[in-house]
Amino acid sequence: MDDPQFEHLQFDANGISIHAVAQGEGPLVLFCHGFPESWYSWRNQLPAVAAAGYRAVALDMRGYGRTAQPADVGAYTINHLVGDVIGAIAALGERTAVVVGHDWGAPVAWYSALTRPDVVRAVAALSVPYIPPVGALPEPLTVNQLMRAAAKGRDFYRLYFQAPGVAEADLEADIERSIRGFLYTISGDIVADGIHPDGWDGYFPLGQSVTDQLVQPERLPGWLTEDDVAYYVAEFRRTGFRGGINWYRNIDALPAALAPFKGAAIHQPAMYLGGQHDRIAGNTPEAIAAMAGTVPGLRHCELLAGAGHWLQQERAEQVNAALIAFLGELPAAA
Repeated sequence: MDDPQFEHLQFDANGISIHAVAQGEGPLVLFCHGFPESWYSWRNQLPAVAAAGYRAVALDMRGYGRTAQPADVGAYTINHLVGDVIGAIAALGERTAVVVGHDWGAPVAWYSALTRPDVVRAVAALSVPYIPPVGALPEPLTVNQLMRAAAKGRDFYRLYFQAPGVAEADLEADIERSIRGFLYTISGDIVADGIHPDGWDGYFPLGQSVTDQLVQPERLPGWLTEDDVAYYVAEFRRTGFRGGINWYRNIDALPAALAPFKGAAIHQPAMYLGGQHDRIAGNTPEAIAAMAGTVPGLRHCELLAGAGHWLQQERAEQVNAALIAFLGELPAAA
């Protein structure tokens, strides 16, 4: 996207080349996207946050867009992802930042705040509540085994993503159909249009594929344009889906990687926003309620009526207003 309001940056951090898009001047606010997206998912937040007096920077996360895509599946652990965030803050010439994350970017933001409170002065997360470290699992138990048990004979999108090559072939067979389907199927519009009674929870019958679950909209929702779809499609035609899917292939490494922080809380100022119809990534009443004990710095927690998973796109004005209000209440950056 060659909009002159956006500054495209390319810098080295944490052993890889990272692409980012920036706007504005002031204290740094760093945005982390999820799957299957890019910096572009924050296109509506960058101008608003910049106008409020901040340096707004959205990353292409590891494996996406113009950021490097390491070949090794093991190069996509939570330690690598948090390391990218902390390295990006330093590469941008700052000592601290507010980190904002959505979807997979939300755990990256949460765990950046947990593990580096000296760098992450506040955290805002969309669509995925904070899940505290549980410690390493006893062998031979794995997170994938726990997910398989919870699936109760069904498949689950995170399990489907585990076998190298399978999900890539499925999603890349028709990239435009995959992008349209993802953006519509787990949005609030699929409920408003009467197609689903609530958001898709990610489970589906064994023997089917993820793309079998994706509904194609008769028309795009009002928050999404053909140009938006075309940008996402062009990015994934160039890169494929492998980098983003590799994040899921490191889920079993999460408990041990975060084990040193079991029992620690996030004390920095924090904000959480979820969508009323979002069921895909742990946006449950139980998880939201639990944050009262694990995120004592939580200042704002809200579910946006009618919204689904793509919160910052579906409800851009509401997200912008809440985020700018949250930023405005923070102590001045050092």
